[in-house]
Amino acid sequence: MTGGDIIEAVVKSLIIIVALLTAFAYMTLYERRILGRMQLRSGPNRVGPAGLLQPVADGVKLAFKQAITPRGVDKPLYLLAPAISVVTALSAFAVIPVGPTYNIFGRAIPFHLADFNVGLLFVLAMGSLGAYGIVLAGYASNNKYSLLGGLRAAAQLISYELALGLSLVGILMISGSLSLTAIVEGQARGLWYILVQPLAFVIYLISAIAETNRAPFDLVEAEQELVGGYHTEYTGLRFALFFMAEYINMVTVSALAATLFLGGWHGPFDLLSGPWWLLAKIILILTLYVVLRATLPRLRYDQLMRLGWHWLLPLALLNVVLTAIGITLLQ
Repeated sequence: MTGGDIIEAVVKSLIIIVALLTAFAYMTLYERRILGRMQLRSGPNRVGPAGLLQPVADGVKLAFKQAITPRGVDKPLYLLAPAISVVTALSAFAVIPVGPTYNIFGRAIPFHLADFNVGLLFVLAMGSLGAYGIVLAGYASNNKYSLLGGLRAAAQLISYELALGLSLVGILMISGSLSLTAIVEGQARGLWYILVQPLAFVIYLISAIAETNRAPFDLVEAEQELVGGYHTEYTGLRFALFFMAEYINMVTVSALAATLFLGGWHGPFDLLSGPWWLLAKIILILTLYVVLRATLPRLRYDQLMRLGWHWLLPLALLNVVLTAIGITLLQ
């Protein structure tokens, strides 16, 4: 690796981190404004023009809040848990292809940080590791409500990771590759995979919402039952790190859905393809996240488990079988 390659990787890493942190901040504002409109209220609109400085005000508020460490916590794990959640959330985006290769100052710059031949496995691995932060937070907090939230996170991970992984097997069978760049290019040469894998797309979205612990699958927090769940004993910036990891994970799973099923950075009929198409698709899926939060009540825990094991997992297996039959018949 040359010096230029190292500089390129560092610059790309910084751009991705800044972009994700900005997306996290303004996704909170976007969500609150949509929820406000759906609930016939304005939402944040006082801090800055049209409320655009509200995320900055929230960040300053959290930065100056007192960080309280309860007695009896396992301090190393207590401090490590939010760091694990944030690092894995940021790392997962490294292999998402954001756009084509551009020629900048005479140098070919691919618009992704890395193109692993097992990029999809890397994203799934980072998503799975992120659950360790929640589990460790629940365990280390010395609080029964936090511990229950951590246990629920582990159960949700086991239940929905299987369905999510199986929902992507059909994509792998059609594309013949685990490289996200290759999967995007395969859709550019043919149909978007949502058209040939609609069941897989629905299963992926439901499983991804459950894995990111968002409503109506936010059982790991469940204020009415667990006070705040795994982050009950976290305050100030430590709480903000968990909050940040949740929203960055939402952006990542939305980007992965757009990459695997919606053609990535390619537009319909390859019209004016570029990073703006990926951004538009991410915003569309994130809007669905918010609408679901405002629309559906939280499931009971037994309903959550039943949905994963009795419905999503069998349907994902059925999709794999139907995909295999379809590929065999078309050969």
